Amino acid sequence: MPIYEYQCAQCGEKFEARQSIGEDGSRLNCPKCQAPNPQKLLSTFAFSMGSDRGATPSWDSCPTCSSGTCNLPPM
Repeated sequence: MPIYEYQCAQCGEKFEARQSIGEDGSRLNCPKCQAPNPQKLLSTFAFSMGSDRGATPSWDSCPTCSSGTCNLPPM
């Protein structure tokens, strides 16, 4: 089940919630002030290439990107 990030419109608290895909935050309350209907935030995800989990990913280290066959947009 995906984890989504929310922010309370009343107090500004940011928090995470596990929800099914497509579910909105209409049944959530802020854990800090209990205000209803927090705003869903646009979040990013992290990934790692290779065994060095602390390294910043680089498109140069991706075999398909460095060969020129990758269709991903540039960062």
